[in-house]
Amino acid sequence: MKAIIPVAGAGTKLRPHTYTQPKALIPLAGKTVLSIIVDQLREAGINEFIFIVGYLGDKIQDYIKNKYPGIEAHFVHQTDRQGIGHAIKLTRNIVDGDEMFVVLGDTICEYDIQEVVHSEYSMLGVKKVDDPRDFGVAEINAEGFVDHVVEKPQIPKSNMALVGLYKVKESDQMFQCLENNIRQGLRSHGEYSLTDALDCMIKAGVKFKSFKVENWFDCGKKETLLESNATMLKKFGGTNDSDSGTGNNVYIKPVSIGEGCDIRNSIIGPNVSIGDNTTIDYSIIKNSIIGSFSNLFDIVLDESVIGSDTGIRGETRTLNIGDNTNIDLG
Repeated sequence: MKAIIPVAGAGTKLRPHTYTQPKALIPLAGKTVLSIIVDQLREAGINEFIFIVGYLGDKIQDYIKNKYPGIEAHFVHQTDRQGIGHAIKLTRNIVDGDEMFVVLGDTICEYDIQEVVHSEYSMLGVKKVDDPRDFGVAEINAEGFVDHVVEKPQIPKSNMALVGLYKVKESDQMFQCLENNIRQGLRSHGEYSLTDALDCMIKAGVKFKSFKVENWFDCGKKETLLESNATMLKKFGGTNDSDSGTGNNVYIKPVSIGEGCDIRNSIIGPNVSIGDNTTIDYSIIKNSIIGSFSNLFDIVLDESVIGSDTGIRGETRTLNIGDNTNIDLG
């Protein structure tokens, strides 16, 4: 089985961070979004990965090569972004008829991955949502098999959203459907949709069984990214490195502090993730994500996302600042 992770999107909802950092590399609970996905798949025994890259793709490649030298990694470039279906089509020669597990690059879920990997059926991950109009939607029969899927319907006939987890055993049929849809110009909401290809397979008789995810962490925009960070810190406990800087600090758990940080005279937490080699002095930070190699002095932050290589002096309450920024609020 080969894992396919599309990470070619520009992440416009997380501007300004995604001007200089791919969305998949945003820090989350002491890791990155991408590392959480890769680690989960590796624990299930998958060791061959296809990363579909585009915007800032060199950073994705460098990250994977440095952090996961032991995996078999392929990088496919999507230079013309026409949707997830178009992106998946580009991997056909590498998949080469094998089973495939597609995980969208901003999709972090908790589920029984072993059950999914070893199922005799192709499988689609679903989660009940209040308003399914912004998602792919699955109509599921009493036996748990999927009868129909549709992308972002205006009048949904189901509230079971596709969460971005797709195990496909019949990969050749998947690519045939994708290529037919693209050849005929069949788009949904202006893009070639993976959902449309799945529905093509279902109509051709391929059986997809649904599986429900326990938790679905939304990493697509600032507010939900911070909520996901807090939830995952509570779940995993975070890290509290009391050797980071002086002892004149107060840590309110859960927090996660990266390696090489220098923290002095500060109150950190709760629900704070700090990247590597960041310096913080005379500051109060809660419910926030701070990137690596940043320098914060005399600052009060709440519900903020601060990029890497950033310098801030002064006092404020809520910020959303990208990488390589210097701000004096004094």
